[in-house]
Amino acid sequence: MLQVLEESSKRIFVPLTVGGGIRSYKDPESGNVFSALEVASRYFRAGADKVSIGSDSVTAAEAFVESGGKLTGETSIEQISKVYGVQAVVVSIDPKRVYLQSKEEGDAKHTIVELPEGQQGPNGERFCWYQCTIKGGREARDICAVTVSKAVEALGAGEIMLNCIDMDGQCGGYDHPLMKAVSDAVTIPVIASSGAGKESHFSDVFSETNVQAALAAGMFHRKEVEISAVKQHMADSGIPSRILA
Repeated sequence: MLQVLEESSKRIFVPLTVGGGIRSYKDPESGNVFSALEVASRYFRAGADKVSIGSDSVTAAEAFVESGGKLTGETSIEQISKVYGVQAVVVSIDPKRVYLQSKEEGDAKHTIVELPEGQQGPNGERFCWYQCTIKGGREARDICAVTVSKAVEALGAGEIMLNCIDMDGQCGGYDHPLMKAVSDAVTIPVIASSGAGKESHFSDVFSETNVQAALAAGMFHRKEVEISAVKQHMADSGIPSRILA
């Protein structure tokens, strides 16, 4: 990864964010222990502008909430943001919907949202909360995306990349209830992710929520939609967009 990052940073001139393994670990061969800050520092020296923290941010948020909101200075978010600034720390959150028949059915500690027509659960559920996952979505935790977002902002994160497991790869648009709930709850930028499939999905999420950026991957990789077409559509919709001549 470091070699790929070093070579990429020589050839491209947009901000580079790298994620994966931004946590403390013990080298199995030498036995040396490296802190999350040391790992991140190596990525920054290789050309990264920002690092993205996933699972570790959820466990840090859980500890933060459990302690009543105490900062310890020991989490990867706190350590990296203290040295490199909050703008260098992106938190990636991977929640999934937990459907409910009513708001009263849910736990009061979770933010429960009402779903729009056409997005109800498999049994017609009109409400849900967004349960955070770790380990690539393999393990669900009893904490909601809004709670994690507010906690990581307090810990020193500068941006949130907000995915949605239910929408990922569906090309049906972003999860607006999730994007709105989180972007309304924090003051740092939120990047909408998961679900984009056409140009209008971008203008829709900017118009209907408070996210500051929107991410897409598959539709660009498969050449189904060009980046220039998305930017032109947003400009035509009255949404500021940098269009290269």
